[in-house]
Amino acid sequence: MNGSASIPEDYIEAVRRSDSCEFARMLGMVVTGIEDGRVRVTMPIRGTRNAHGTTHGGAIFAIADHAFGIAANMEGIDQIAISAHIRYFSVPAGDSLEAVARRVSEGEMTSVYAVDVYSGDRLVAAFEGVGFRTGFPGKAVKPATR
Repeated sequence: MNGSASIPEDYIEAVRRSDSCEFARMLGMVVTGIEDGRVRVTMPIRGTRNAHGTTHGGAIFAIADHAFGIAANMEGIDQIAISAHIRYFSVPAGDSLEAVARRVSEGEMTSVYAVDVYSGDRLVAAFEGVGFRTGFPGKAVKPATR
């Protein structure tokens, strides 16, 4: 794992899966902690500037979406995103971003996660993702028929 600091043993596999994500590796994303139901991911922002000279919104979205994906899949039940929404509040001021994801609700087939993205102490964006369970431990969910 990429030097992950505070990862409970129960979640090592979820972090290994996230570390194998080619896109996350390309952007330098690292899981730095899982505690109190929250997943923390950091990413350097070097090389992510847009035409205005600020961090590209796609980079901010990417770290939020990655943290959401890890949080939604921590329990070993595969989930995919079916909806995501982000609100941007400020321009990052530091050299990196930190995304903090937490579960808001969970139903039989869907779940909702909130992710706050920070640059230092500054709240940069708030993300909400809806996950859909594609399986249960050891059992796949059959798609609906028409």
